[in-house]
Amino acid sequence: MSEKPTSIDDYLAPLAPEVRAELERIRALVTGLVPEVEESISYGMPTLSYRGRALVYFTASKKHMSFYPSSWAIEELGDRLADYPTTQHAIRFTLENPLPDDLIEDLVRAHRRDIDADRR
Repeated sequence: MSEKPTSIDDYLAPLAPEVRAELERIRALVTGLVPEVEESISYGMPTLSYRGRALVYFTASKKHMSFYPSSWAIEELGDRLADYPTTQHAIRFTLENPLPDDLIEDLVRAHRRDIDADRR
């Protein structure tokens, strides 16, 4: 990407079709679960925000994609993330080893619950 994207669609447009489809799947899952999310680009990443706070970010890199729910959600569901490299804030995955729908949904539900409780 030579120009910085100003929307999620701008971010996704230049990606390989299969990578774009995978990130669109995640976008659709999250927006289906939390229809009131607002879309933006924050820190150069596609961001879905809820109640004025980032609910999730997602990105594509050369060798993997990343999903950023919250460190609390990652910690809470860590036992289900054994097949994925994680950092405190991110879960890395590939087209060959994508995140399952139910796992994404549970990560989003966990972070939404924390936002609703005003956890900081």
